[in-house]
Amino acid sequence: MPIFNYQFSVKYTGVAQLVEHRSPKPSVVSSSLTSRANSSNKMNKVINYIKESYTELVHKVSWPTRKELANSAVVVLVASVIIASVVWLMDKGFENLMKTIYKML
Repeated sequence: MPIFNYQFSVKYTGVAQLVEHRSPKPSVVSSSLTSRANSSNKMNKVINYIKESYTELVHKVSWPTRKELANSAVVVLVASVIIASVVWLMDKGFENLMKTIYKML
C-alpha cells in the first residue's frame, strides 16, 4: 500500500480554453483566459513532475539495505578519524616549527 496516493484529478476543458480572445478595443490586448491557460499548464507540469519523482523514488531507486548502510557509515567514520588525525599532526608539526623559528629570532 503506497504511503502517498498520487492519483490527481486534472480537469481538461479542451483546446478552446487555449485560444486567445481579441477585443475590438485596441487598448485591450488579451483576456484572462490566456493567463489562466498558462498557469494551468504550469500547474500540470508541476503535478506531473511530482508524480514522476514519487514513482522514481518508490519503484526505480535501489535503496541500500540496513547492513550496507551500517558498513558505509563505519567507513565514513574511520575515514573521518584518519583525516582528522592527519590534520592534527600537521598542525602540531607546524606549531613546533614556528616555535623553533621564533626562538631563533
